[in-house]
Amino acid sequence: MKVVIVGGVAGGASAAARLRRLDENAEIILLERGAYISFANCGLPYYVGGAITKKSALTLQTPESFRTRFGIDVRVNSEVTAVHPAEKTVEVRTADGTYTESYDKLILSPGAEPVQPPLPGLPNGRVFTLRTIPDAVRIRDYVDEEFPDSAVVIGGGYIGVEMAENLKQSGVETTIVELSDHLIAPLDFDMACEVHQYARSQGLNLVLKNGVKAVEEGAGGKLTVKLNEGEIETDMVILSVGVRPDTALAKAAGLACSPRGAILVDSRMHTSDENIYAVGDAVQITDFVTKQPGYVPLAGPANKQGRIAADNICGFPSEYKGTQGSSVLKLFDMTIAMTGLNERAAQAAGLDYDKMYTYNQSHASYYPGGHGISMKVLYEKGTGRLLGAQLIGYDGVDKRCDVLATAIRANMTAFDLTELELCYAPPFGSAKDPVNYAGYAIENVLTGKVKTFHWHDVATLPRDGSVTLLDVRTPAERAAGAIDGFTGIPLDELRQHLDELDPSKPIYVHCQSGLRSYLACRILSGHGFDCYNLTGGYRFYSLVTKEQKAPDHPCYEI
Repeated sequence: MKVVIVGGVAGGASAAARLRRLDENAEIILLERGAYISFANCGLPYYVGGAITKKSALTLQTPESFRTRFGIDVRVNSEVTAVHPAEKTVEVRTADGTYTESYDKLILSPGAEPVQPPLPGLPNGRVFTLRTIPDAVRIRDYVDEEFPDSAVVIGGGYIGVEMAENLKQSGVETTIVELSDHLIAPLDFDMACEVHQYARSQGLNLVLKNGVKAVEEGAGGKLTVKLNEGEIETDMVILSVGVRPDTALAKAAGLACSPRGAILVDSRMHTSDENIYAVGDAVQITDFVTKQPGYVPLAGPANKQGRIAADNICGFPSEYKGTQGSSVLKLFDMTIAMTGLNERAAQAAGLDYDKMYTYNQSHASYYPGGHGISMKVLYEKGTGRLLGAQLIGYDGVDKRCDVLATAIRANMTAFDLTELELCYAPPFGSAKDPVNYAGYAIENVLTGKVKTFHWHDVATLPRDGSVTLLDVRTPAERAAGAIDGFTGIPLDELRQHLDELDPSKPIYVHCQSGLRSYLACRILSGHGFDCYNLTGGYRFYSLVTKEQKAPDHPCYEI
């Protein structure tokens, strides 16, 4: 059997190694148009920023090591320019000319390419994209040799935020320009608010809800980034507005593709041609939660898909069962993690869902060094089936998100979260883990022990006396900030003031994080009151409403 693989990195290299492990006699040819067959895409921003000091550390496998260990015919700087399914051949272009290579089975792993919007003023030698090792080297060389004072990152996704952090840590004043109302698209706006405020506290400039119209040569050797509203003077620009599947080869070969351009594959990674498989950032995926088609370019799914394609080629039936978008991001000392659906996706899928906001310490509060974890969990009403989660904090965030990702993959419910037995010692967690707490909070709603309202409901609550608005925090907490219209009765004094409350009126209660107000609701419910608890409490409400009042598109002249 002769297998030709087009493209290395995550999907192609994984497929090649798996093929050899399963079939010692197969002829395996890996064709890569660049000079690197397997490198750490996700490490590129940290090479630019200097956290990764050696370029060689980014190379996971060299062509020589791959040949030696796996006995694979690795051909770098070899670009496949055409696929001929009827003849079962590919055309390959090298520095020495072109040739034709035959195959029995073909695996396409061309990846994705950075979106380069047709902006006036491009290309420009001081405008960069980041997708490959040579891209990272160019950016780092420019920073090291030209000593730029300022940079503009266009796009606030994963790579854009990571690049902004690393440029800032390299001493470059950095601004992120993002067309939407928040950074990191998989987050919901409300969860992104904490990220925005932390990013600004670390010295990053954010220009939100504003687009770029052009990049021009400006005065004094600067670049001028023309925005829909305003402009920014800068020394360099990083384009990070997303990626699209690199599928020109597949389309030209007549393979079926989605309207977005991704290659259509079945669960065994077959394309529309029985002898051609496709994996990685070039393919359309099925969302694990909704079972609807989507596009999620991540390294983890690409590795799994490469392995699955190899299994099926070698006669071992294997299926890819969907992508849930589990991801994590470092921003200075903050960790941002997410898995499954956000609210936009849940709404688009027509799901009957609700959400729970919690805030718990990363480990036992009496052990020093703990930090709070903001958590938002989406769940299906009625069943409690877990749909998605977003977490933000400084310690233990990735661990909790991994637990929730596993729970979603296992089709678990919020009730199941309450039963999870997770590791506990004071330096690492609490006897009741933040994941358990999220389950308890949702269980209380599903079983009718408490009713909830959310931060976006506060503004529409009547202030005409038809309901009671109650703040059960301490006077000192209220003095530091309060919600208009809420009367203060501290939780520990609530039972002494019950006769001051009208049992005919619904009571909406909040505290700082949602725990004391839940206790207040249980007290009030026990005395016959109809009570609602503010999820996330005043802390979360104030974070979001503060961000709503922030200017959408401040203009900085750097």
